[in-house]
Amino acid sequence: MPEPHRPVLLAVDDDDHVLRAIRRDLVRAYQDRYRVLACSSPIEAIQILDTLLQRGEEPALILADQRMPEMTGIEFLAEVAKRFPSARRVLLTAYADTSVAIAAINEVRLDHYLVKPWDPPEERLYPVLDELLNDWRSGYEPPYEGIRVIGHPFAPATHRLRDLLTRHRLPFRFEEAEPDNTGLPVVMLPGGARLVQPSHGQLVEALGLAVEISHPHYDVAIVGGGPAGLAAAVYAASEGMTTLLIEAYVPGGQAGTSSRIENYLGFPSGISGVDLTGRAVTQARRFGVDLLSPVEAVRLRRAGRACVLDLSDGKEVTAATLLLSTGLSYRSLDARGAELFEGAGIYYGAAISETASCVGRHVWIIGGANSAGQAALHFSRHAKHVTMVVRSGGLAQGMSAYLVDEIEATSNIDVRPHTTVVSAEGSDRLERITLCDAKTGRLSTEDAAFVFTFIGARPRTEWLDGVVRKDDLGFLLTGPDLGPVAALPSWDLPREPLLLETSVPGVFAAGDARANSVKRLASSVGEGAMAVTMIHRYRAES
Repeated sequence: MPEPHRPVLLAVDDDDHVLRAIRRDLVRAYQDRYRVLACSSPIEAIQILDTLLQRGEEPALILADQRMPEMTGIEFLAEVAKRFPSARRVLLTAYADTSVAIAAINEVRLDHYLVKPWDPPEERLYPVLDELLNDWRSGYEPPYEGIRVIGHPFAPATHRLRDLLTRHRLPFRFEEAEPDNTGLPVVMLPGGARLVQPSHGQLVEALGLAVEISHPHYDVAIVGGGPAGLAAAVYAASEGMTTLLIEAYVPGGQAGTSSRIENYLGFPSGISGVDLTGRAVTQARRFGVDLLSPVEAVRLRRAGRACVLDLSDGKEVTAATLLLSTGLSYRSLDARGAELFEGAGIYYGAAISETASCVGRHVWIIGGANSAGQAALHFSRHAKHVTMVVRSGGLAQGMSAYLVDEIEATSNIDVRPHTTVVSAEGSDRLERITLCDAKTGRLSTEDAAFVFTFIGARPRTEWLDGVVRKDDLGFLLTGPDLGPVAALPSWDLPREPLLLETSVPGVFAAGDARANSVKRLASSVGEGAMAVTMIHRYRAES
C-alpha cells in the first residue's frame, strides 16, 4: 500500500533553538496528517518549495521567522505567495516587531503572526494553526481520488454543480471533457458511483448531506442561510427552540458570496463568505438545527396561527413562527446577449468555484462596491490581469477606503471608470464584451472569457407576493414601516407589529431583504439575534 499523501508544513528560522522547538511542536500535533519540514535558511526553503512545485505538491502552511540574515520573513513569505497563493502564511516575530507583522497582513496577505515564545502550544499555537489548516483544507483539491466533476468548463450545468460542492465546502477535482462529449456533466464519487447530469437534490442525497425533517412542527422556521438566518438559527436552537433552516447553503446575502470579508470583527486577516457560512452551519448543527438544502421555500400560507411553507420538493413544513432572511441576489447584466452566457462566462457574485479556471487568464469585474472590490483582490492572486468596469467616476464613491487602497496597490488590477457593458458575444461560451465610455460615447470590443458581475442586488422575495407586505423594490416591510395597523388586512392582534415583525403576525424579517436595514454583515448577524428575542415575545403572548 502506498503511503497516504500528506501535505507539507514548512518551518523556517535561522535560530536553531527556535527551529527545534517549532519542529517538535508541529511533529507532535500534525505528523499523522502532514509532512513536517524545517530548515534554517530561507534560500534553502525556497529550493524546497520549488521542488514541491515541480512535483505538483502543495504546502499547507509556512511558518517563517521575521529576522533572518538572507531575507526577512516578510520577503520570504512574499516569495511563497508567488508560488503557492493558497498556502497559509504565518510570521514568527518578537514582541517588538508586532507592528511590522500587522502591516504585513496587507503587504503579503499574511494569514497570522505568532509572538515568540508560544508556550504553552496547546493554548497559543495549536488553536491558531488548527483554524488555518481547516480553512486551507476547505479549498484544497487533494491528489488522491475524491469527488470528480467531469464536464465542459463553460457549461451552466457544470458550473452549478461545481458551485454546489464549493458552497458545501467539499473538495473536488474538475476534469475538462472533450468538446464533442455528450451526457455531461458527470460526477464520480469516491466509492465508484457515477452520477450522470444529476440534479442538486440527487447529488446532495448521494453525498449523504440530505437532512430529513425531524419534527412534525417547529417552534421556528427560518428561510435563508445568510448571516441573519444562521445567527437566528444558532440563537434559537441554543435557547431550546426546535429550529428548521431552509436554504441552508444558499447565500442569503452578498456576504455569502464574498470571496474575502476583511472588515468583520474578529477576523483581522479576513474570511471568505463560504468559510464563514461553513463555520456557522457547523455551529448550528451542534445545537441541533435541522438544515434543508438545496430545497427552497416556494409558498407561504397560514393555518390558524401556524405558518405553513410549501417546499420545492413538494413537501410542506409547519412552524409556530417564521423568520424571513432570504437576502439578496445580484441583478442581471443589462447588456445585449448577456443572458445567453450565464454560467458560461458570465457569473453573478464571486464564483469561487471558477477560481481554478481563471489562473493566468484575464478576469473582468463589473461593479464598484465592496463585493466587487473583494472579488477583484481575490482573483488578482490567481488571474494574470483583472479589470474593473465601473459606471461611476471611481471606486471611492461606493467602496470602503481599505479596499480602494489595496486595489490601487495591486499591480495587476486596473479600473475603467464611466464605463458600462453594452453587449456580450460568443458561440457556446462568452468570448467578447463591448464596452461604452459614458464620457466620450466611444465603443470598444474586448476579448473576455470570465465576467463576474456585482451591479446591485434585489431581494429574494418574489415568492411572497400577495402574502407579506413589501415596498416598491420588493424589500420586506416591518414594524413602524408598515404604517397603521388598520391598513393591514392580515393583522389580527391588539398591538402594533414588533420592530422586525412583518404584516403577518408571527412572521419576522431580518437582514438584507428587510426594508431600511443596514446592508452590513455585522448588522445582519445582529438582526438575526434580535429576531429571536422578538420571537420569544410573540410566543409568550400567543
